[in-house]
Amino acid sequence: MQAIILCGGLSTRLGGLTKRTPKILLPVGNRLVIDYQIDLLKTANVTELVLASGHLHKTIFDHVGQEYKGLKISYAREGKRLGTGGAIKNAMNYIESEPFFALNGDVLTNGVDLCHILAYHNDIENNTNKKIDGVVLSTFVDDIRDFGEIISDQNGKIVDFNEKQETIKSGYINGGIYIFNKSIWNYFPSQDTFSLECDIFPKTNKLYMFETEANLIDIGVPHRLDYARKNVEYLKD
Repeated sequence: MQAIILCGGLSTRLGGLTKRTPKILLPVGNRLVIDYQIDLLKTANVTELVLASGHLHKTIFDHVGQEYKGLKISYAREGKRLGTGGAIKNAMNYIESEPFFALNGDVLTNGVDLCHILAYHNDIENNTNKKIDGVVLSTFVDDIRDFGEIISDQNGKIVDFNEKQETIKSGYINGGIYIFNKSIWNYFPSQDTFSLECDIFPKTNKLYMFETEANLIDIGVPHRLDYARKNVEYLKD
C-alpha cells in the first residue's frame, strides 16, 4: 500500500525554526516528525511513501533518501507552491495502489489506528456496493474556531464543511489524515494550484468521515510544537 505525506510548504508560521529545517525533520523527543508519521503508516502495512516536497527539498532528500525505515521513498517535487490540493494531484502521478493514505506533514497524533480507518473505508464500499471518494479522519474538539467544522449525516457521509467561525462550540474537525480512492482526481481543477479543503472537499459527494477523539497536534505553529515536545511521552502511547 502507498501513502503521500504533504511536506512542501514554506512553514512560515514557525519562523526561524524552519529556515533551514523542514517541518518533517524537526525533532520531537528523540525522533523526528517524519519518524512518527512513518511508524503510524507502517501499522497499516504501507510499504511505499511519496513525499510531496518543495521547500528545502534537498535537505529532505539528503536525510531520507530513497529508502527510509524500511519504506521505499519517491519524491513528487513541487516546482512552485501548489497548495494542499495541487500537491496531492502532483503526487498522485506516483500512486498505483487504491486506496492510498495521505497525511499532512505537520500532524502528530496518538490514539489513531489506521487499520480501523481502512476497515471503515472497506466496510462502506462493501455495504453500499459502490466506490467512494475517500475517508477523512476527524477528531472531536471543544472549540472549533481555529479549525472549522465537518458535518456528516447519520451514515457518516460528509454533507458540509464549515469555515472557521467566531462562536465557541464543540464539534468534529479535519484531522489531516485521509484515505483516498483515485476517483478524488475527478474533482481536481485544471490548474496546478488549489486547496484540498476549500476547492475539493465541498465538491465531493462520496466522501465519508471517520470520527475519533484522538489527540491530534498540528505542530505547524510554535506553541503547538512546544506542546508536542513537552508531551512527547504521551505521543508514544
